[in-house]
Amino acid sequence: MPPGPMNFAHLVSLNSRMRSSAIAWQELPGATSLFADYLYQPSKTIRFYGRSFLEPEAYRQAASEIEYPEAQRAALVEALASQNPGNPSLERLARPGTLAVVTGQQVGLFTGPAYSVYKALTAVKLARKLTEQGLAAVPIFWLASEDHDFEEAGQCWVLDAASEPVRIAQASPAGARSPVGPLPVEGRVIEELGRALAGLPHADLAVAHAAGAYGGGVSFAGGFRRLMERLLPDSGLLYLDPLDPGIRRLAASFLSEAIKRSPELVERVMERGRELEEAGYHAQVRVDRDSSLFFLLDGQQRLPLRAAAGGFQVNGRLFSPAELTGRAEDLSPNALLRPVLQDHLLPTAAFVGGPAEVAYLAQSEVLYRELLGRMPVVAPRAAFTVLDENSARVAEHYGLTLQDLCAGEQQVHERIAAALVPAELQQRLSRTREEVEGSLQRLRLAVANFDSTLAAALDTSRRKMLYQLWKIERKVSAEAFRRNVRAARQTERVLNLAAPHRHLQERFYCFLALVALFGPGLSDAVYAQIDLDAPEHRVLVL
Repeated sequence: MPPGPMNFAHLVSLNSRMRSSAIAWQELPGATSLFADYLYQPSKTIRFYGRSFLEPEAYRQAASEIEYPEAQRAALVEALASQNPGNPSLERLARPGTLAVVTGQQVGLFTGPAYSVYKALTAVKLARKLTEQGLAAVPIFWLASEDHDFEEAGQCWVLDAASEPVRIAQASPAGARSPVGPLPVEGRVIEELGRALAGLPHADLAVAHAAGAYGGGVSFAGGFRRLMERLLPDSGLLYLDPLDPGIRRLAASFLSEAIKRSPELVERVMERGRELEEAGYHAQVRVDRDSSLFFLLDGQQRLPLRAAAGGFQVNGRLFSPAELTGRAEDLSPNALLRPVLQDHLLPTAAFVGGPAEVAYLAQSEVLYRELLGRMPVVAPRAAFTVLDENSARVAEHYGLTLQDLCAGEQQVHERIAAALVPAELQQRLSRTREEVEGSLQRLRLAVANFDSTLAAALDTSRRKMLYQLWKIERKVSAEAFRRNVRAARQTERVLNLAAPHRHLQERFYCFLALVALFGPGLSDAVYAQIDLDAPEHRVLVL
């Protein structure tokens, strides 16, 4: 069974500088029943994934199903060489039988949310574990450079020295729906990063990482890769950009076959959506009969293809299946088909993903079965909220959980305010409420014995009187909080660090923001705390 809600008062001390504790995913915002059951009750979801990451032989079984010709391996290594010069994992990947542990993320500014790095570190740790168990494996990071959501990819958030969240963003390009990966990163965002982080303990290091990775007008994909290499220099992580011409050539035969079978594949996905809903879950991606699972890369745009008149339509133009087969290198898969293409290209034994990706793959499983005849093990990524010692002490002092913090400012203020009311006054308020409740209850019995029709009227009055007492308690707590300026400042800082704008830290701040706070050992501390057999959300105190 998963652990229950975590209270900071019960953090387990690891050493003098680091302590950690776990929270079950379903205790946090955004976790779906599908993801929770996949983690904790896999027997309920096994039919949607083929196997569970908790099965002792799962990875070995997935590896045994891979048929990966050596000619394909050689072509892959050649295509990856230009993106990964000098990486020793390339040599290991070239050896017959080497497996891949794959993860990936949209190529957001400064690596986007911190969980991008947590995904990478999970893949690295899992690849090393499999290798130690006799299944030679290398970690590979899929750079989702084809994604066209610039509003999301072109921004990131950091925490400044005043403990205020600061958004750093590049203006959207003039052309809509352009793949983000090839777009250039403007130098001014590095300057904005420097101003936002000024005064933090390790700001110079964070800015140096950004300047070293994103200097010279590098693209979003190139800057993302270079920054990851700087943050995780000895990880052995290989990077794959699907827009690389060599990779597109390798993908063309798969995409050509898939576009021919698009109507059949869409029907399978629709059936799977119904199966998920009948089981009480949700379909992460909406698919209907007009869907195609494809985009078309046309000039500088990534345009959605829709099924129409026995072919496909985009912006009023019709394409026959034969026409698109001839343009297979211009096809781009959607979120459901992309992982299947990925694992056609790679000898993937395991895919590391977060809650949304695990949900995608419950739908993608039917595409794996139809197009590959195999599917990798789906391994959940590690998840972290990182706190400094002072913030953890504040949360512990007031009895706050991470769940409380995610609930927002009002709830946190009420919890702290109640703790600030003098004990004697708090006891007097509680005693008064209890006495009034007891008196009213006794009165009700007497009234009911006299005339039962009057009892309902007394119940209404009772609720009103208790409500007024509750309002007085709230006002007393609010006044106590108003008088305590120090508590207000502490509350704001803890909220902004742990649950900014009611989001989990890892989904909001970029990893560089945390490096500026915690220093160069952060990635090592996170790596040390990854537990592949118990993928809970961990609160790490440094």
